Amino acid sequence: MQTPRSMSIMLWTVAVGFFMQTLDTTIVNTALPAMARALGESPLRMQSVVIAYALTMAMAIPASGWLADRFGTRRVYMAAIVLFVAGSLACALSRSLDALVAARVVQGVGGAMLLPVGRLAILRTFSSDQYLRALSFVAIPGLVGPLIGPTLGGWLVSIASWHWIFLINVPVGLAGIVATRLFMLDARTPVQRFDLKGYFLLAVGMMTLSLSLDGLAELGLQHATVLVLLVVSLAALTAYALHATRATYPLFPLDLFRIHSYCVGLLGNLFARIGSGAMPYLLPLLLQVSLGYTPFHAGLMMLPVAAAGMAVKRVAAPLIVRYGYRRVLVTNTVLVGLAMASFALVSPHQPLALRLLQFGVFGAVNSLQFTAMNTLTLKDLARGGASSGNGLFSMVQMLAMSLGVTVAGALLAAFQTMLATNESAGSLPSFHATFLSVGLITAASAWIFAQLAPDVKRVARAGANRLGAPHERHASDEI
Repeated sequence: MQTPRSMSIMLWTVAVGFFMQTLDTTIVNTALPAMARALGESPLRMQSVVIAYALTMAMAIPASGWLADRFGTRRVYMAAIVLFVAGSLACALSRSLDALVAARVVQGVGGAMLLPVGRLAILRTFSSDQYLRALSFVAIPGLVGPLIGPTLGGWLVSIASWHWIFLINVPVGLAGIVATRLFMLDARTPVQRFDLKGYFLLAVGMMTLSLSLDGLAELGLQHATVLVLLVVSLAALTAYALHATRATYPLFPLDLFRIHSYCVGLLGNLFARIGSGAMPYLLPLLLQVSLGYTPFHAGLMMLPVAAAGMAVKRVAAPLIVRYGYRRVLVTNTVLVGLAMASFALVSPHQPLALRLLQFGVFGAVNSLQFTAMNTLTLKDLARGGASSGNGLFSMVQMLAMSLGVTVAGALLAAFQTMLATNESAGSLPSFHATFLSVGLITAASAWIFAQLAPDVKRVARAGANRLGAPHERHASDEI
C-alpha cells in the first residue's frame, strides 16, 4: 500500500531521474574539446558523442510506454536506471572515441525510458486532483538540468577531468535503484501486440538518415555510400507510412496527421529544431576552439542563454493570445534564424557586454520558439491519440536534436576543407559560415508555420492557457 511517505520518495526518485537525463543532454557539450584531446581526436569532429545519445533516445522512446505496460513501471524504471548508470560508467572508462560512442548508446537507451516511464508511474500512483501538482514538481529538475549542465561540465573538466561528468551519475543512480525497488508502484496494464515491424522501419529510417548526413563529415564515407543510405532512409520511412495504413495497432497511427495543428507543429519542430539543436554543440566549441575560453568560462557563457529563456516564458502566453500562433511562430522563427546568423559576427575583439547581450537575445527568442511550437503541436490532441501523439512528438524532438548536431558537424567539416583553415584560431571563418547556414535553415522553416490557418482568439487562448504544462516541455527545450 502506498503511504504519503513512499509516494513522496517515489516522486523524488522520478524527479532525480529526469534531472540526470536532462543534465546529460547538455553537460557533455563544454567538455568535448577536453575529451577530444584525451582521446586523440579533433574537437571539431566529436559530434558523434552527442548524436549517439540523442538518436538512441529518439529510437527507444516509442517502445518505453509499451514496455512499462507489459512488464510493470517499477521493473522497467529500475532497468532504465541500471542502463543509464552502466552507460555512464562505461563512458568514464572509455579509451577511444568508438568505445565512448558505444557507451553513449547504452546511456541513451536508459535515458529514453526515465521520463516516459516515470510520468506513467506518477499517473498510476497519484489521484487526478494530485497529478498536475506531482508532475509540475517533477518538471522542475528538467529545467534545472539544462541550466547548470554546461557550467557544471566546464567546472568538472577544469578542476578534475572530463570523466567526472559521467561518474557523478553513478552514486545518484545507485540510490535511485534502491528507492525505486522500495517505493515505486509496479503498475502494469494489458497491452496490444507491439508493432515490431513498424518500430523496425522507423528505427532503420532514422538511423540511416543520421548516418548519411554524418557520413561525409566524420565517418569518411564515400558519396555513393551516403546516397545509398539516404535512399534506404526514404524507403524505410515510406514503408512505415504504408504499413501504418494496414496495421491494426500501428506504433503511430497516420490519423494523427489529420489534425492540422499537430501536423504543422510536428513538421515545424523537426526543421526549426535542426538549427536549435546545432547551437548547444556549436557555441561551446566556438568559445573554446576559436576564442580560447576555458571549459568553465565557456559553460558560464551559456547562463545568459538559459536565464533569458526562462524569463521570456512569462510573456509567451500573452503574445500567443494576442497575435495567434501563426503570426508569433512565423515572426519568431525568422528572429531565431537571424539570432543564430548573428554569431557569424563574433570576433576575438568583441566587447564582453555585447557578447552577453547576443547570447541573451538568442536564448529569449529560442525559448519563445520552443514554447509556441510545443503548445501548438499538442493543443488539439484531446480529440484522441494523445498517448501516441505525445510519443511521436518526443521522438521527433530527439531526432531533430540529433540531426541538428549532425548537420552542424557536417557543415563545419565542409567549411574547414573549403576555406582551408586549421583548427585553432584560424577555424573562426568556418564557424562563421556554419552559423550563417544554420540560421538560414531555421529562418526558412518559418514557411511551415505560415501554412497555419489564422488563429481565432478562442483557439489561441485555449492553447496558451496550457503554456508551461509539464507534458509540453522536454529536456531539449533549454540549452
